[in-house]
Amino acid sequence: MRYLIIGAGAVGGTIGVRLGEAGRDVTLVARGAHLAALQQRGLTLRTPDGTVTRRLPAVAGPDERPLPADTVLVLTVKSQDTEAALATWVDAPVEGGGTAGERLPIVLAQNGVANERAALRLFARVHPVCVWLPATHLEPGVVVANGYPHPGMLHLGRYPSGSDDTSRAVAGDLTAAGFVAPVRDDVMRWKYGKLLGNLVNGLQALFGRDVPEPLAKRVRAEGEAALAAAGIPHTTEDEEAAGRGDQVQHRPVDGEERAGGSTWQSLARGTGSAEADHLNGEIVLLGRLHGVPTPANAAVQAAVRRAARERIPAGGFPVAELEKMVG
Repeated sequence: MRYLIIGAGAVGGTIGVRLGEAGRDVTLVARGAHLAALQQRGLTLRTPDGTVTRRLPAVAGPDERPLPADTVLVLTVKSQDTEAALATWVDAPVEGGGTAGERLPIVLAQNGVANERAALRLFARVHPVCVWLPATHLEPGVVVANGYPHPGMLHLGRYPSGSDDTSRAVAGDLTAAGFVAPVRDDVMRWKYGKLLGNLVNGLQALFGRDVPEPLAKRVRAEGEAALAAAGIPHTTEDEEAAGRGDQVQHRPVDGEERAGGSTWQSLARGTGSAEADHLNGEIVLLGRLHGVPTPANAAVQAAVRRAARERIPAGGFPVAELEKMVG
């Protein structure tokens, strides 16, 4: 299979380089200064074991040439960019006839749980991934991956449930590339568990490493209550820890710990957007649908939007102001 990595940032860049190192056919999709760096000098992946730079084909989007029929699209953009990415690739022609949306599998290695439903509107073959992959992308052409001894754990399945031969084939290639890649018929249950863990991403982005524990507990408690009211099953923290074990630990790279998660990185890079509307906002949505109050998650969602819009530096939001917003 050939892999088209749509969004060669922290997660996509790590997956792309590792697959390339394992001998798989990989093309990266990026934009702006990052795309220019990939085309000029390749993608540099820094890990606890050392640094590698790999020259992989890099493009901005589809062109007039049909995609090979054995292509797997791997979507790794942030959730707020999902709809634009899907619209860009759904009608790309495929060798032998038809379009990407009709014929090709799309693998969603993203945080949040709304991407799969959006993809299924356009793509017939949707494969969710629950991503545990500690990596950072702040500099064009460079990704830092702190996972050790494996770079990440990627749970794969089929949407809305089950798994198939494509799930297993992709998992096999990811395993060959050094990842832990279990195939799970209930992968969305794992993604909802990951969603609960990701609710603190916005707090970390706002406050840095010093996240007030009461706020962290409150956003998770609201999340658990909303999922319970909606009847949505999810993994527990103990189940996730047992599944991960010591297979993906955080290790320093060149003496530096990982600076922050995906939402923190969006604020640190000043991208102008962040994914809190698809993390904390998912809990707010479920709460409103099922009559569960979610003031802490709503406040985090609004604060992250403001920080992204006003280019407030990562870690620079006043704690007292968020506490006032929560009420």
